[in-house]
Amino acid sequence: MGRLLVSAALLTTLGGTVKAQEPFNLDALIEAAKAEKPITVYDSTGKIVDMAQNFAAKYGIAAEGSKVKATAQLEMIIREARANNIQGDVSIISDAPAAMAQLIPQGFAESWLPSDLADKIPAEYQSPLTVVNSANVWAYNTELFDKCPVSNIWELTEQKWKGKVAMQDPLGKASYVDWFNQMASHGDDKVATAYKDFYGKDLETGEKSATAAWIKALAANAPLLTDADAAAAEAVGAPGQTEPFMGLMSSAKFRDNAEKGMKLGLCKDLKPWLGWLYPGVGLITKGTDSPNAAKLFIHYVMTEEGIAPQAADGKMSTNSDVKLPANEPSGIGSALDQVMPYSMATALDDWDAREDWQDFWRMNYQK
Repeated sequence: MGRLLVSAALLTTLGGTVKAQEPFNLDALIEAAKAEKPITVYDSTGKIVDMAQNFAAKYGIAAEGSKVKATAQLEMIIREARANNIQGDVSIISDAPAAMAQLIPQGFAESWLPSDLADKIPAEYQSPLTVVNSANVWAYNTELFDKCPVSNIWELTEQKWKGKVAMQDPLGKASYVDWFNQMASHGDDKVATAYKDFYGKDLETGEKSATAAWIKALAANAPLLTDADAAAAEAVGAPGQTEPFMGLMSSAKFRDNAEKGMKLGLCKDLKPWLGWLYPGVGLITKGTDSPNAAKLFIHYVMTEEGIAPQAADGKMSTNSDVKLPANEPSGIGSALDQVMPYSMATALDDWDAREDWQDFWRMNYQK
């Protein structure tokens, strides 16, 4: 019953917030925004600082970008709303299930779709508005290997890689357990096929899915769990290593190759996927004193100029006219057909399944 109520509330709320009902007038929006107070924008990437500064320089409207993890954003938005003390006006939150199950239906935030860009944004990304898709990818050390030393995700469950897989802790990173559920819901046949390709026989398991069997085996192989992508990137890509690690991390960490001398390489030939996408949903907080400036910022980040600082890290705008730069360091743009997409249609299922997947990981993880 609770799930049905959430779904009904979501549909009702979205129906009233994302429709492009009036003709869009950018000049009028700019003028209205200039009469409002400065805005603060939350995002889980530090690039939001540059984006807010660029926005302020372009429009002459004060804006501050604040790097806040998705879990903290969720708590802050709810707490600020209940206290009637709105500090964050815009949120680009990399937790679509939380946005769709809590923030929107409970009236803490709303989605707004710029009508002049609607025909460039796929329907699945409009309600709520997905601003950007980010990639988490498998990486290896290019100083130690000419190519990715692993060709199949099942290989990572073998003794050879015991204790040598670095990744964020799924108990602290909700997008990881959402990935588990997305695999089970939309790619379980591919996980089973990968098993047969690697072992030469069909998977026989007492688990509920091939995905669950793989996750159980990975957890039992003592992966190195971190609290941030930076630590996983360091484990994999630090120069001068003799003991190789494989790692799962944001494509953004590949900028460290140039900035920090890292040796990260993209596992382009890994089956069935080299990684997975997760969405960043753009929301305007209810009760903001600057609704027009918030809308203008949303419009800005849906343009090539606005999203450029994140595109440089391999994060992909849902605006079909906006492409990744040719010099993006990870090379993800040329391998998107090997990346598992995120289905917004089942985001609420991910929300419902989180606790079960966390318990499953907890029960099977071994150091």
